Amino acid sequence: MERLQKVIAKAGIASRRKAEELIRSGRVKVNGKTVTEMGVQVSPSDTVSVDGKELQKENKVYYLLNKPKKTICSLKDEKDRPTVLSCFTDVGERIFPIGRLDYETTGILLLTNDGDFANQMMHPRYHLPKTYEVAVDGVISDNMAAMLRRGIMLEGRKTLPAEVEILARSAKKNKTVLHITIYEGRNREIRKMMEYFHCDVTRLARIGYGFLTLGNLRQGQYRRLRPFEVRKLIAMSENQSAPQE
Repeated sequence: MERLQKVIAKAGIASRRKAEELIRSGRVKVNGKTVTEMGVQVSPSDTVSVDGKELQKENKVYYLLNKPKKTICSLKDEKDRPTVLSCFTDVGERIFPIGRLDYETTGILLLTNDGDFANQMMHPRYHLPKTYEVAVDGVISDNMAAMLRRGIMLEGRKTLPAEVEILARSAKKNKTVLHITIYEGRNREIRKMMEYFHCDVTRLARIGYGFLTLGNLRQGQYRRLRPFEVRKLIAMSENQSAPQE
């Protein structure tokens, strides 16, 4: 059972607030009866109509995109920059990205039309591991890596312990490539970690999301998640515990 205004919003008819206005003004019917009060609960078997038009029950879809550089993780951009939705040419549903990756960051981005699934993936009490490949100008020493594994202070709050693997390091070239796995979703966290050590990120790609990897997907390519993958992500998020500080 879900609240009527939420069902209307999820159908893409209007925002939650606008849906409440539609209900108050008597424009919404449930099973043929006009509803004007808030808080009415409806089930999937109920028929909901707005202005006489029955809501279509949208199929839930889930996609994994290898986000290309220089795309925005939003539905539209005021500067008219390309959004991640421009990668989807044959999808009929109204999908949206789960979380965000920076304009210059590439890699795994999930998109869906399932608001409950999206909320669970983004909720701060769930700690799905996310792995990034990071290239920087600067040398990340073993001591710095150990600090990241313990957690460092960023903006007055200690980060959760990260998993760190140094892949390549050159003092002569002043460059480091590493894998970092984090268990929280702070804004620009990886970049801020590197800034903490006065290193400039030159390339950043999310290569792991829970158990998911990019596989053979090139930048801009996507695939539908399989039903068992969706179920596994939900189960993993419910059972995942973050490393202790």
